[in-house]
Amino acid sequence: MTAHASMTVAVPEADVAPARVLRRAEPCTLIIFGAGDLLHRKLMPSLFHLMGDGLLPDDFAVITVARSALDDDSFRMQVRDALRTFGPNGGAGLDSESWERFANHLHYVRGELDDPATYDALRQRLTETDATLPGGSGHLFYLAIPPSLYEETINRLAQSGIAPRVPDPKQRPWVRVIIEKPFGRSLESAVALNACVRRAFAEHQVYRIDHYLGKETVQNLLVFRFANSIFEPLWNRQHVHHVQITAAESVGVEHRGKYYEEAGVVRDMFQNHLLQLLTLTAMEPPVTFNADAVRDEKVKVLRAIRPITPTVMHDYAVRGQYGPGVIDGKPVPGYRQEPDVAPDSATPTYCAIRFMIDNWRWQDVPFYLRSGKRMPRRATEIAIQFRKPPHLMFPLPEGQTIEPNSLVIRVQPKEGIALRFEVKVPGVEVKLASMDMDFGYAEAFGGLDHDAYETLLLDCMVGEATLFTRSDEVEAAWGIVDPIIGFWTNKRADHFPNYPAGSWGPTVADEFIAREGLKWREP
Repeated sequence: MTAHASMTVAVPEADVAPARVLRRAEPCTLIIFGAGDLLHRKLMPSLFHLMGDGLLPDDFAVITVARSALDDDSFRMQVRDALRTFGPNGGAGLDSESWERFANHLHYVRGELDDPATYDALRQRLTETDATLPGGSGHLFYLAIPPSLYEETINRLAQSGIAPRVPDPKQRPWVRVIIEKPFGRSLESAVALNACVRRAFAEHQVYRIDHYLGKETVQNLLVFRFANSIFEPLWNRQHVHHVQITAAESVGVEHRGKYYEEAGVVRDMFQNHLLQLLTLTAMEPPVTFNADAVRDEKVKVLRAIRPITPTVMHDYAVRGQYGPGVIDGKPVPGYRQEPDVAPDSATPTYCAIRFMIDNWRWQDVPFYLRSGKRMPRRATEIAIQFRKPPHLMFPLPEGQTIEPNSLVIRVQPKEGIALRFEVKVPGVEVKLASMDMDFGYAEAFGGLDHDAYETLLLDCMVGEATLFTRSDEVEAAWGIVDPIIGFWTNKRADHFPNYPAGSWGPTVADEFIAREGLKWREP
């Protein structure tokens, strides 16, 4: 075996330059529909942190619309309790002065989303709130609600006149709408939802959110590729042998059994998160760094992916479902023993797919995407494996082969970039060893200042749409995964469960990649 070592690269302070210029949000009112986990765990802590960092204007308001019998004061107490648990630094920044300043911006409207009276009450509250915001220039509507309520809510917003169509992106006051994933559950439903959205709003008003795109390392992928000239000449079929993109989760479905039974791993992870990572890895350089230029190149990648038909499905995709096992030394149940899961469920919790991109840059380079629950550790990474040298002049012990160079972008949890290359071990013999040149965000910058939702919320407020998916992008992604979902929906899975919790997936997945003489990385 080749010896492995690691060395860390320090970033001199003078060489640090911001990849994106942070702008202060415009004066506006954020209207959030729904008061569930997303609001308390992510949205309110993100807004509180943005305010503490001076990135929110003095003239801003947050109105939450939900069915619970609350008023402004009782709702604020709920938010304060959530910030104590989920706020920045574990709620350590929640002093009385900062809380009072934040609480004054929070308001609550009670009502059912299918009741016209709710929108009348919201209009009245918006009128009152806007009167107190002399600099207010826009309304941002956030649908933090179940996907089944999207169309109803969008239609009500449009019909009530609260959220009108604004044809000109430069028009003030502006109106924008944030729609959470999943955007549809099939190509047909995504097309229908897009049609509903287009009837109500112009495309520039719509922000389809995928929190993966707000992660610092995902954004840095574009900077890494297109601001460093040494990598771009190698980023093609002549030098890259294959690409592995992994999103591993150590948790099971937990309290989401009912949702997961309808979704499965392909809908939950591939249609959005993993295909987004693939497009950013494979896209051509955009002409300029703006929303449409970047998204144009991403859509080109999706349209170039080779269709996976039923006759070749076994050559391109495998699935799995976790059974009982051990995580961190503790026994955990199998998927079929989870709450709200059918005892004979055929829902996959693991999937590995080989995608081929039929274009000039990537022809014949396989992109292996995999995701699974109850794996040994939580990790998301993009691994570029380069081709081996065409001729090796150095003597190697019998049975030993040279390790190919690889470039790994770690998305989470230890965000960073590692480059593996071969070196000579000191000594009289010519002996090779693999070294990792490792850049870590925490070591270089002292940790990440803002999480994904903070970045995305701020972008929505300033009208920056680069990190959000466009309608044609959503439909192209569904067109890729729909045949896979349909094939497995109509095919029994008598072999489930086929991997124990705490493992890296089913043996069929190892056999799947071994056909090409490859093996999975362990992040």
